[in-house]
Formats: sequence, C-alpha cells, structure tokens
Amino acid sequence: MARSRVLLVNPPIQDFTACDFWLRPYGMLRVAGRIQHACDLDVFDFLVSRTTDAWGRGRFPDEVVARPRAFQDIPRRFRRFGRPRDEFRQLLRSRRFDAVLVQTMMTYWYPGLREVIEDVRRFQPDAAIVLGGVYTTLLPSHARSLGAGLVVQGSDLAPLFRLLAIDAKDALPYWNGSLRQVGVMKLTEGCPFRCTYCAVPLTTPDFTSRPVSECLEEFRALARLGARDVAFYDDALLFNSGDCLAPFLRSVIGEKIGLSFHTPNALNARFISPEIAALMVRAGFASFFIGLENSAEEWQRRTGGKLSREEFREAVAVLRSAGARYICAYALIGHPDVELDEVEATMRFAHDQGARVLLSEFAPVPGTPDGGRCRQWADIEEPLSHNKTAFTIRRFGVQQVNRMKALCRQLNSQVPRGEQPC
Repeated sequence: MARSRVLLVNPPIQDFTACDFWLRPYGMLRVAGRIQHACDLDVFDFLVSRTTDAWGRGRFPDEVVARPRAFQDIPRRFRRFGRPRDEFRQLLRSRRFDAVLVQTMMTYWYPGLREVIEDVRRFQPDAAIVLGGVYTTLLPSHARSLGAGLVVQGSDLAPLFRLLAIDAKDALPYWNGSLRQVGVMKLTEGCPFRCTYCAVPLTTPDFTSRPVSECLEEFRALARLGARDVAFYDDALLFNSGDCLAPFLRSVIGEKIGLSFHTPNALNARFISPEIAALMVRAGFASFFIGLENSAEEWQRRTGGKLSREEFREAVAVLRSAGARYICAYALIGHPDVELDEVEATMRFAHDQGARVLLSEFAPVPGTPDGGRCRQWADIEEPLSHNKTAFTIRRFGVQQVNRMKALCRQLNSQVPRGEQPC
C-alpha cells in the first residue's frame, strides 16, 4: 500500500497583536511523530519569526488587513501575522497531498484557519482536511462550519488514524525544520486546579506526569537538533515535582548540556520550594514566569484558590536566594470581576516583591464559569468576541487600558539593569 503524503500546517494569525513568545506547534508535531513511520510528511509553518532576541523570541512578518465587522468599534490596527499566502499556494501547486493537518490554538484565530482551508480546497480539492487543537476542542461545531473533513476534539486521535488507515506508534515529536533555536516540551499533562477562567480543565481534564526516561529522550533530541532555548508548555510544571521534574532536572544537571529553560505558561508560586528553585537555577532556567493574576485574596479564593499573597512573596524570595535573575509575574486585566484599582494593586504588589510585571489581557473562554459571565461585553457564541485585546478595551476603554500599560512599563523600567531580559 502506498504511503499517504500528509501536509502539516501551522496557520497564520489574524489579530491586533501577536509575537513569537516561544511559540511552536507542539501538539501538531507530537501527532506527526506518531504517524511519521507510515506517512510521508511535509511541514508549512506560517509563523516564522523575522528576527529573534537572545532567548529565541521574535516578531512575525505582518501586514495590516481590514478589521472584521466584529471589531469596527476597536480603534486598533488589525493585522495578518505570518508568511505570505502565495508561498503556501505555491507549495499546494507543486505537490499533491492526501491529507492536510492544521493546528489550532486561540478560538478567535479561526480566520487564519479559514484562509488555509480555502487554499487547500482550491488547489488540492481531493485532500482530506483535519483540524485539531484547543479551538476544535472548545468549539467543535463552529470549527466544523469552516469546511474541514475531520475535526478532532481533545486527545482522541483515533478518527485521524482511521482516516489515514495507519496504526500509530509512540515516537518523539517531528521537528523537521521547525526548531529554529527554540524547542518546546511538556513533562506533564493537565492541571490539578480548576481555575474558573481557564481552558485547561476543558481541554485536558486529568493531570498526569510523563515518564522521566521519555522526557529525557525528548530533551536530548532537542539538544542534538540544535536547540539553545527550551520552553516548557506545562500548565502545572511544579505539581508533584518529585515524580518527574526533580529527577529530570538532576539528570539534566549531570549531563551538562547547557540549554536555557523558560516557563511561558506560568509557574504556581505555591510549589516553589528552596529545593526545587535551586534545582531549576542549576539546570539552566533563565526566566521564571509566575501566574499571580490578581493579588486580592478573595478573588483568588473565588476563582480556584491557586495561591495566596504570602505564597507569591515567599516564592520570589526563594527564587532570588537560589540565584534566579529574571522573575516576572502575570497580572490579569479585563476579568469580569476585577476593576482597574485591583489591577494596579496587583502590579504594584508584584513590583514591590522585586518581580517584573507582564500585563495579561483576559480572553473569555467558552464553557468556563467566568467566560459565561462576560456576555455584557462579548457575544460568547462568536469566537472573535473572545479576542483579548477587543474584550479588554470593551471592558475598560482605550484610555484606561493604555494607562495600565504605561504603569506596567514604568514599574518595569525601575528594575535594576542586571535584572532586565537578555
């Protein structure tokens, strides 16, 4: 039987803002690893940075495009981020594919998926189109309306394997040119907490740790492929750290490979002990992003009880003592229950502890308790209304949002030069 030729696509983004914050199509690459023994694979990644900083982060090519009708009230330029559409069309003209697998992420990025589907339908009308990822799991009916042949929900890949008529095998992710200095990986799946604003309980309801030997094999492969920075995509990297993270880090330290590690998905301050902080610093963690969100104790209790002010304060002190140089706290703006005075208090609290602040705009997640309470500002049935920039502006107005961003920059400018990012 002839091997299926499969095209993997990381689609372009249409949004007000987007940047390469260690952004790689990890889920799609893991799926590709499981089918590479039986299929001939090609990858088209729209999201290739033009330039990168010392940590491998960068900016995507972009162009201003017309704002969708849903954003006519938002006084921001709307852009398409990613490689030119003609490059993708040229590939579709030059090779035949039996199936096209498209990665999905934010629900409100579906216009980029629609663009990919339109081009595949035009130039490869016989190819099966498969969508999978966060958007398809949260909004499967809306995803089906785009015209794909198969919409994969959650981690159930059996329909995909039946479509390709193959038996999947456990294997390393299929990087094949997608690395570009930055590798990403996960030691765990899911999260034990049930924060009322978070998508993870819906997309990955159970928490599990991966086998340490499997994680080390993946890490060594990233090093062989030339990775200099590795970002962990775990949603609860520190939970039950004795099961996987601690032994993984001890092995990394022993092997002296010398990569830099980052935590863009945020760490839970509650689990930053002196022992784990020391291991992380010795292993090469260059940045520590902590999910503070809001410093108000009552808000924390009401939304899941993830951490307390004292736990955050102690975590920053512990990291400093261990030698961490870059510590950053996420502060949430736009949540339906949080007014601007609380946002400002959260930023100042994090700053007072010695952490930098990253202002994180709230995006309503359909199916979550807090997402359902955002109808005053958003049409939850229309994914474009989930857009974080648009939602936050509708919540507070442009001037107030700009004022909070200016305060954030002011606070961060006071961080000593030695604590600035590379």
